[in-house]
Amino acid sequence: MFIANAYASAGGAPQSGGTFQLMIMLILMGLVFYFMIFRPQSKRVKEHKNLMSSLSKGDEILTNGGLVGKIAKIAEDNDYVLINLNESTQITIKKDYIAAVLPKGSIQSL
Repeated sequence: MFIANAYASAGGAPQSGGTFQLMIMLILMGLVFYFMIFRPQSKRVKEHKNLMSSLSKGDEILTNGGLVGKIAKIAEDNDYVLINLNESTQITIKKDYIAAVLPKGSIQSL
C-alpha cells in the first residue's frame, strides 16, 4: 500500500536553468582546453619554427637523439643539414630533428 502511493504520486517540478548551466560548463571546458593544451602547444611550434629559420653554418646544435655537433652545411633544399660530430665524422639529418642551438664553445667544454 505504501509503495503504490509512491509510484502514483507526481514528481517534483522540473528545475529551470539546466540548459544555461550546461552552456556555462561547456564554455569553461573550452577555455580550460585552450589555455592548458592548445595555446602552449602552438607556442612551442612557433618557437621551433623560429629556431629552424635561424640556423646557420657553424652553429653548435643538439639533436633529438642526443648527438652534439657543429653545422657544416645546410642543403640547398633547406630541409637537411650536414653536421660534424668530430673532425672525421659527418652525418646528414633532417632539420626537424634539431632540438636546440647550443652556445658557442659548448662542444669544447664537453
